[in-house]
Amino acid sequence: MTVLPADGLSLAAEFPDPSHDQWQSLVEGVLRKSGKEVTGTAAEEALSTALGDGLTARPLYTSDDVSADPGLPGFAPFTRGSKAAGSIAGGWDVRQRHALTDPVRLNEAVLGDLENGVTSLWLAVGGPGGVPATGLARALEGVYLDLAPVSLDAGSDFEPAVRELTALYEARGIAKSAARGSLGADPLGHAARTGGEPDLTAAVHWARLCGREYPGLRTLAVDALPYHEAGGSAAQELGLSLATGVAYLRALTEAGASVEEACAQLEFRYAATADQFLTIAKLRAARRLWARVAEVCGSAAAGAQQQHAVTSPVMMTRRDPWVNMLRTTLACLGAGVGGADSVTVLPFDHALGLPDAFARRIARNTSTILMEESHLARVIDPAGGSWYVERLTDELAAAAWSFFQEVERAGGQAAALRSGMVEERLAGTWAARSKDLARRKEPVTGVSEFPTLTERPVEREPHPAPAAGGLPKVRRDEAFEALRTRSDRHLAATGSRPKVFLAALGPASVHTARASFAANLFVAGGIEPVHEPASVDAATAAGAFTASGATIACLCSSDAMYAEQADAVAGALASAGALQVLLAGRPGEYPSVDGHVFAGCDVVAVLSSVLDCMGVA
Repeated sequence: MTVLPADGLSLAAEFPDPSHDQWQSLVEGVLRKSGKEVTGTAAEEALSTALGDGLTARPLYTSDDVSADPGLPGFAPFTRGSKAAGSIAGGWDVRQRHALTDPVRLNEAVLGDLENGVTSLWLAVGGPGGVPATGLARALEGVYLDLAPVSLDAGSDFEPAVRELTALYEARGIAKSAARGSLGADPLGHAARTGGEPDLTAAVHWARLCGREYPGLRTLAVDALPYHEAGGSAAQELGLSLATGVAYLRALTEAGASVEEACAQLEFRYAATADQFLTIAKLRAARRLWARVAEVCGSAAAGAQQQHAVTSPVMMTRRDPWVNMLRTTLACLGAGVGGADSVTVLPFDHALGLPDAFARRIARNTSTILMEESHLARVIDPAGGSWYVERLTDELAAAAWSFFQEVERAGGQAAALRSGMVEERLAGTWAARSKDLARRKEPVTGVSEFPTLTERPVEREPHPAPAAGGLPKVRRDEAFEALRTRSDRHLAATGSRPKVFLAALGPASVHTARASFAANLFVAGGIEPVHEPASVDAATAAGAFTASGATIACLCSSDAMYAEQADAVAGALASAGALQVLLAGRPGEYPSVDGHVFAGCDVVAVLSSVLDCMGVA
């Protein structure tokens, strides 16, 4: 009988230390089985993933990838958290956004949220979608303003909204020292959204006043969401937030504030996406970068960035919106692990219109479950020490700093917006990403992958039309949504969906994989696949096609079966009136075939062409 040592068993003690080259050799063997003859570093590169911004996620990270010491929470460079206790002290602030024009409805929603887990409010004020500034008192009736921080999003109505809120504090006897929240002034962000010229005068005035009289209020919001919503990458979002923060820092210090006083008036807002690792690294990199700005300005200790993370509007889909609950859960997890001070989870129906009570409940409970049941807030910076996360944080910070310097060389944030440089760079990034979306290299579950034509649409009261001008707003689902809308209109006009006949050749074991692939692809464009009978040949294809009611056909089978039957079956389908005969598989020598659908093809272009051929307007 073997007796274990008193200090336990070292599970790796009897095993030799493998080398990186040995691991690469194993990878080469796996790739060789899949038909890829690559060796050495090329084998590792074959498994790497491009992330944008010139960054790459490698398949393996080791202790050789250890970065510089990130420090400790609460100390510069604040990579591991702006506060010593971080989110471990009670978790993050659960901040719910409300955009209702009726003060009575808004009050009902606000009270319901505060009674069920929300800890602060984010209110749209003024403009086409916000409550009027004069309605704030009614909207906040029954709210304990010394317990529930209020953050405003007032745009051009900033001054009347702030006057109304501060008057409300006074009327209710709230001590100035007890007021908490953010006034949300963001002249540069508002200019980005509307195309107007930024005016920092009012923001600077209120920042100086709050610095003296309202120590718990932050005046300025450095909102990076306009750049994220315009299609910007993570590094661009960070770089533009830095440029905006520096512009506000300059304005405040020129007005007489110290660096410490100016930094205390800023709150930074970032998008959290379902890419949890990129979200974690982005928030960590943002704190490090702002700490560097504060250090250059002579006060490294002032660089503890206050962060508000919002789940990405760009990732929210209109089709199969229930999947958005999963996306926002991952985004919220990334924000919490990344160290955000406040997190707003957008309701799953955000892309469809004004959320209902159920959607708001699920949104706020997302944070509650992650904090209370998953115990996510029990450890500070739980991703810290991960070789991948640390390396990604470093690389993202470097890319963001480079873009920030480019904006500064262009004259700063205001000048870069005015010249069109920002819009041009973001548009270029989105154009490249759109190609990946169209080819499904970046899949959108429920939209470009695993869609369904039979789902009942979720209907909501629409959002008020936003103000015209400024940077565009994009969504990952927009190209496929346009295709599905064409199909919906065809259904409304004719009573049926546009159809494609799946001409499967050979037994199920041969054609099922490509038939399933083709069906999934066509449904993404709102085209109903008809796969009846299960298999056809040159003699039966024409009759089956006519019975299907389709106008387009797609051959589905193996390459070997195509070599035997593709041309003959395609000819029979064309003789039966098929406007187009496509083939599921890579292009080959099939004269009777009009086109191909395959993994990596431009799905949006193919589906658009098919709908055009069908006469679907």
